[in-house]
Amino acid sequence: MLRESFDRHQALVAESAAAVVPPLEEAIALSVERLRAGGTLLAFGNGGSAAQAQHLVTEIVGRYLVDRPAWRAVALCADPVAMSAVANDYGFERVFARQVEALGQAGDVVVAISTSGSSPNVVAGARAARARGCHVVALTGRTGGDLAAEADLLVAVPSDHTPSIQEVHLLCLHLWAAGIEEALRS
Repeated sequence: MLRESFDRHQALVAESAAAVVPPLEEAIALSVERLRAGGTLLAFGNGGSAAQAQHLVTEIVGRYLVDRPAWRAVALCADPVAMSAVANDYGFERVFARQVEALGQAGDVVVAISTSGSSPNVVAGARAARARGCHVVALTGRTGGDLAAEADLLVAVPSDHTPSIQEVHLLCLHLWAAGIEEALRS
C-alpha cells in the first residue's frame, strides 16, 4: 500500500507539472507585482484547504527560505471569532465573502482553495473578490468546479482524489512562496 501511494503521488506530480506550471507562473508574477505595489494577498479555504491557506500566508508574512522584508498577507480562515460571527449573522456561505468585502482592495490577490471547486463559501468569497476588483487565483482539483468561473487564474490539479490534490497544492504553494521570495527578496 505505501509503495503504491508513493507511485501514485509521483505519477500525479508528473502529470500536474504540465497543467499547473503555466498558471502558477502567472500567479507568482501577479503576486510579485501586487505585493510590490503595496497590495495584500488574501487566502482562504475549508478544512485542509484552510490549513494550506494559512501555510501560504505564513510563508509570505514570515519567510520561506531566506530572511527578507515581510509582505502583506492574511488568511481569512484563521480568525474563528470573525468566522463564527459572520456565520451566525449571515450564514456560513458568507464567511469569506464578508471578510473580502471588509479587507479586499482593488488589485489585491485572492487565493481561493477548494479541492472540489464547489465549496459555496469559497465560491462566494471569490465572487466578492471579483466584485471588488481583486485578482482571483483558484487552486482546485480536475474540473475547477463552480470556482473556475470566478477565477482569473485556475491552478487545477488533474485529479479527483482529495488527499492527492492537497499534496500537489502544497507543492504549488511552496513553489509560489519560493517564486515570490526570489523576486522580492531585495
